[in-house]
Amino acid sequence: MNTDRRSKIKQYIEEKGEVHLRDLEKLLPEVSTMTLRRDLIYLEEKGHVIRTRGGAVSVKRVAASAEDMYSLRATENMDGKTKIAKKAIEFVETGRSIYIDSGTTMMCLAEQLPDENFSILTSGPNIGLEIIKKSKPTVALTGGVISRNNLSTSGNNWLELVRNINIDIAFMATTGFSLENGFTIGNFDECELKKLVIQKARKKILLMDITKIDKTMPYTFATLKDIDVLICDKDLPDAIKKAAQQNGVLIY
Repeated sequence: MNTDRRSKIKQYIEEKGEVHLRDLEKLLPEVSTMTLRRDLIYLEEKGHVIRTRGGAVSVKRVAASAEDMYSLRATENMDGKTKIAKKAIEFVETGRSIYIDSGTTMMCLAEQLPDENFSILTSGPNIGLEIIKKSKPTVALTGGVISRNNLSTSGNNWLELVRNINIDIAFMATTGFSLENGFTIGNFDECELKKLVIQKARKKILLMDITKIDKTMPYTFATLKDIDVLICDKDLPDAIKKAAQQNGVLIY
């Protein structure tokens, strides 16, 4: 009986995408609210739903939303991102320990990475899968919770891993940049990961398309004084170029 009821609830949530507890009470009026709550807990433990306040969301819907969000961003300013990636490849050195950040620009970099001996650490599972298609690089993932916005992984799992790995060159991405707030991102855990990578890396290379300028997100992970190279797709405003020069940053 429990199996049949839970299967019915699972199918209903998958069809609707998201439901409130009151919807389930109408669907199964003979079942108590407490039992329905236990059913949602069971379905969450089995990986079928994610409970919300007063209801649940289908995991399939969350996965589809993540794919849609990333796919949308992946098609934006592709010419600029490809141009940035080609510039960045010139800084890649064979035999080095390299960190590659997450994001669509970094995917362009991963696609163009030569099949040479590199030790790669990345927070992007999709980037790791792209690089592992090549025969020579070795790839490690930071691990953690996957962000639906840029497919980055972050969380407590990565802390000790990153602390114990030497990073020679770090290719970093940003969601926004301003002279007042520096390089910013919207996720706290990702911010902490980026900060740690920048502390560990010998050379820090920031890849940023022009659309990120004067866009500010909640968390700052670096300023111009923290990086060595800034790679952009177009000419930067004079104020940013002047500040970069004052901080010894190479604009490329």
